[in-house]
Amino acid sequence: MKKIIVASNNPVKIQASLAGFQKMFPEEEFSAEGVSVESGVKDQPDTDEETYQGALNRIKNASVAVPDADFWVGLEGGIALQHDEMVTFAWILIRGKNGQIGKGRTGTLFLPSKVAELIRQGKELGEADDIVFGKTNSKQANGAVGLLTHDVITRTDSYESAVVSALIPFKNPELYPL
Repeated sequence: MKKIIVASNNPVKIQASLAGFQKMFPEEEFSAEGVSVESGVKDQPDTDEETYQGALNRIKNASVAVPDADFWVGLEGGIALQHDEMVTFAWILIRGKNGQIGKGRTGTLFLPSKVAELIRQGKELGEADDIVFGKTNSKQANGAVGLLTHDVITRTDSYESAVVSALIPFKNPELYPL
């Protein structure tokens, strides 16, 4: 059984990571566990570059915290301005024990102005979502994407798809040499 370390204790991120690996490698068996590590970026990354760096830092820190894994997964959600509107997305980076790194990104969602205004006032996205939608701890449940799509796409679905994208180099190692 191959061991996956997810650089978060958020159950949505752990489940999405495990499901993505199982879809890409159905012939293999995996276990996934979370570990809390620092991202090295702001609690609410506000650029694409900072969000990417947070995911990269998470896989580095997770591999130090739990060095005996087969894979380390860093998921970092962020916001940015795009076409003069606030958007949200997440970067997913996966490092294999051979040093290979795969990269994926979720779809981009344009945030409602009420949520964007709360973020501009200093709230994190999850907190802003909870206020606008009257929820509690939605970032560990369906998240912005689930709230905005009425769970047509859940946060787990969104992350799982990006995990699958990040696993492409591991599925096709001949096309992605180290």
